[in-house]
Amino acid sequence: AFYYHHMLGMMKREFPNLPSYSRFIELVPRSIMPLCSYLQSIMGDCTGISYIDSTKIAVCHNKRIYRHKVFEGLATRGKSSMGWFYGFKLHAIINHKGELVSVKVTAGNTDDRAPVKDMATSLFGKLFGDRGYISKALNAWLTKHSDTRLIT
Repeated sequence: AFYYHHMLGMMKREFPNLPSYSRFIELVPRSIMPLCSYLQSIMGDCTGISYIDSTKIAVCHNKRIYRHKVFEGLATRGKSSMGWFYGFKLHAIINHKGELVSVKVTAGNTDDRAPVKDMATSLFGKLFGDRGYISKALNAWLTKHSDTRLIT
């Protein structure tokens, strides 16, 4: 709906050579590697003050879970503070300047604390998170392995 209405409709003058929606869908897999390379090139450095959070990436409405075939076997049901969803979770750590320091995509049913150890290896200083990250064991591991203190 966004591509048809906004891009092909309202933004046609600004982007006169946009491909059709079906061609756009065909081109998306080709763009994954360049987009990942670009994302890696704009990553910021840890400054000693970092923030961590996750957000849901729903792939379909809950009513359509059993008919959804695109991410079958990859996407899972998960729960966020906004309710149940079917899809993935995007976990991100940013520094105090708002620059991305680390990013990870997991299945929707992944606990928020699970990817922190992989993501926080290059961190130091203080890492601020919401109540989904409360864990004495995680705080102890971060202090020992990356000189980071988790504050929730």
